[in-house]
Amino acid sequence: MKNRKFLKVIVLLACVVLTAPAMAQFNLKKAISGATKVAQAVTLTDDQMSEYVKEYIDWMDAHNQVCADDNAYAIRLKKLTEGLGEADGIPLNFKVYYVTDVNAFACADGSVRVFSSLMDIMSDEELLGVIGHEIGHVAHRDSKKGFRTALLTSALKDGVSSQGGKAATLTDSQLGDLTEALVNARYSQKQECGADDYGYEFLKKAGKNPWAMALSFQKLKELEEQSGAQSSSKLNQLFSTHPDLDLRIKRMEERATSEEIEKPASSVSK
Repeated sequence: MKNRKFLKVIVLLACVVLTAPAMAQFNLKKAISGATKVAQAVTLTDDQMSEYVKEYIDWMDAHNQVCADDNAYAIRLKKLTEGLGEADGIPLNFKVYYVTDVNAFACADGSVRVFSSLMDIMSDEELLGVIGHEIGHVAHRDSKKGFRTALLTSALKDGVSSQGGKAATLTDSQLGDLTEALVNARYSQKQECGADDYGYEFLKKAGKNPWAMALSFQKLKELEEQSGAQSSSKLNQLFSTHPDLDLRIKRMEERATSEEIEKPASSVSK
């Protein structure tokens, strides 16, 4: 595995998002139009939403290198997520993208995608905390609301087409625009904190040390600093509408401390 000391960091915590023989960069098709897109008063049925979500995640899986079941990354993820069948009634499924970006995301249908470069820097408990956070967005329906907004302001900005009540298939261009909209989407601070708390409880229920939430955020903070990002950079712009990492680290540390949970010995001196 190549040394990826200065990995490009995209904030976890959003439903975000070249096929190549070796590890590729996460596939992001740039939007063709830079014009401001305003959501229209369009009615989408739950069935149509489900169809669009499935079409999107199928497209994402086809356009990014998915690790095979016998790949070490896939084996590790399967072991970590064993027994995780649903979140608030939504069935879950997991895959690994073999890409250079440090990220993970979840869609409204329960599809959770973890990037291999994230797995490279996280311990099992830290990774499980991140996964728990993403599942939290699904369980709280944040992913569904965010997807609907992105869909109506990008791929369906000109209205919804249907065929006998069934959602019309999106073109590659529309799917690319949707991906761009999802990458640029932001959860509210309340939603992010709610997902953080979900991840914390998720770790406790799994019998894991919830300090892993704070420690995973700390690793992202270190990567952010290593990148040398300036305040105007794309990296910091991605953080701009989320609670900053210092705040999130503090929240999780204070919660674990108040519950008198011992911090892992390997991180005490850091």
